[in-house]
Amino acid sequence: MIKRHENYKELVLRLAKTDFKLRYYGSFLGYLWAVLKPLLMFIVLNFVFSSIFNFRNSGTPNYPLELLTGIIMFQFFSEGTMNGMMSLLNKSQLVTKIYVPRWTIVIGSTLNSFFVYLVNLIVLGIFFVIYDITPTLEGVLMFVLYSILLYILVVAFSFLTSTLFVRFRDLGTIWEVLLSVLMYASPIIYPLSMLPDKYHSFVLMNPLAFIIHYSKQGAINQIFTSFEKFAILTVSVLLLTIFAYIIFKKYERRVAEFV
Repeated sequence: MIKRHENYKELVLRLAKTDFKLRYYGSFLGYLWAVLKPLLMFIVLNFVFSSIFNFRNSGTPNYPLELLTGIIMFQFFSEGTMNGMMSLLNKSQLVTKIYVPRWTIVIGSTLNSFFVYLVNLIVLGIFFVIYDITPTLEGVLMFVLYSILLYILVVAFSFLTSTLFVRFRDLGTIWEVLLSVLMYASPIIYPLSMLPDKYHSFVLMNPLAFIIHYSKQGAINQIFTSFEKFAILTVSVLLLTIFAYIIFKKYERRVAEFV
């Protein structure tokens, strides 16, 4: 049993590494695109909202750093869920030609996005130095925990949608639209403080918004949520993952018929 789990672990890592290498294969800048994509978005949005709308001087002095943190976390969620959703279809040869546990394909695809996220966190760390912000140990710990929860959320979504996507290809387009909605419905481009207080609880009911908001606040401003709210988030994400895996196991047997 232990040997089997070790083999599965090696398979997942191999799938993730292969996806990571192929992702930018043939492009002129190669792996630099993993960093340039969020940075270019950050430069544009920071110019618009810091210089034109003046968010930096409206009670959010560390707005550029909060913006970059939010962009990096949201991009990981966006790419991770898209890769996970399309994983079984993109790896159709593995699904139909040889026996590979299908959950390993899904996890491998999400890990690929997680590798990119880790690279971007190195860049984020450089910006913390540039802006002379030193997170507390508690802030770093909470950021790590929120990042883990964010990855689990990506996995849950991928389990829930990967088997459905092979039958309903429109799901990809629908999710792209919903991702745009989620980006503006979460405190990424704007700080939560810009909204009236009565809307804060409603916005933070979205797990993605909750994770991004308190990741930024904890690492940059040393502001943390209560243990009860964090526990509710954790339990909710774990229950969602269990439910998603049950759905995945129920429909995975018929995936080969549609890929």
